[in-house]
Amino acid sequence: MNIFTIAAVEFKKIRRSKILLIMIAATVILWLPNVLNADLNFDMSDIGISPEDSFFIQGFMGMAWFIYPAVMVVTTVLLVQTERTNHGILKMLSLPVSTPVMCLAKFIVLAVISAVFILLMTAGYYIAAVAAGALHDYNFILSPAYVLPFAGKLYLASLPMLTVFWLIAVCISTPVFSIGASLVLIVPSVLINNTKGWFLYPMGYPFYLIMSEYGEVAEKIGKNTVDLIPWIPVAVCISLFCLLISCLCFGRNERR
Repeated sequence: MNIFTIAAVEFKKIRRSKILLIMIAATVILWLPNVLNADLNFDMSDIGISPEDSFFIQGFMGMAWFIYPAVMVVTTVLLVQTERTNHGILKMLSLPVSTPVMCLAKFIVLAVISAVFILLMTAGYYIAAVAAGALHDYNFILSPAYVLPFAGKLYLASLPMLTVFWLIAVCISTPVFSIGASLVLIVPSVLINNTKGWFLYPMGYPFYLIMSEYGEVAEKIGKNTVDLIPWIPVAVCISLFCLLISCLCFGRNERR
């Protein structure tokens, strides 16, 4: 069995999970308040941003800082726990398949789920923009040529963060402690993003990206420059390190 065959099996395992419901609920929780408070976007002239740009940025800001990372934390733990429930991982380990391959296959599932979630959030933005526009007789909709590429960049920026969450879920077998440890890492991202070493903290990448975009569309907001060097090399190294340790630790407790 190759890694993609195993990944296909993993997708079948989560068909009846609550992951999709969690993502839909998170999308509603994010965008509903933005629709109800859409009129606040008309009061942003002091920072030089249009109402439609403000509506988009405010929504994606809430997503990038907490909603998206938190949902991925829960999803990551659920993926790992599908094997630990009823000792299912022991059956997996008895198969003639490399343990690191199993680990990477599960991470592929996590990466695909995160992409689906960002697509849901993007679709939610357009639905919310239409609803807000109907309430206030204003066009809040931005061009897909702008929104979709930005959503893609947000997804790519979040991959190192996912590897950190995956490492924690693999190494900490107790779900409560695993979720708690990952959620705690989300909180300092705002503070760390205001330092020159922001690129060393993967949990802050998505939020830094949206704040950088905020500076681009708001004339009177200071700009955060996104320097690809050293960001990209550091992000790649962190991702590879976390995946390597995850592969080495995957199923370790069950093999004892």
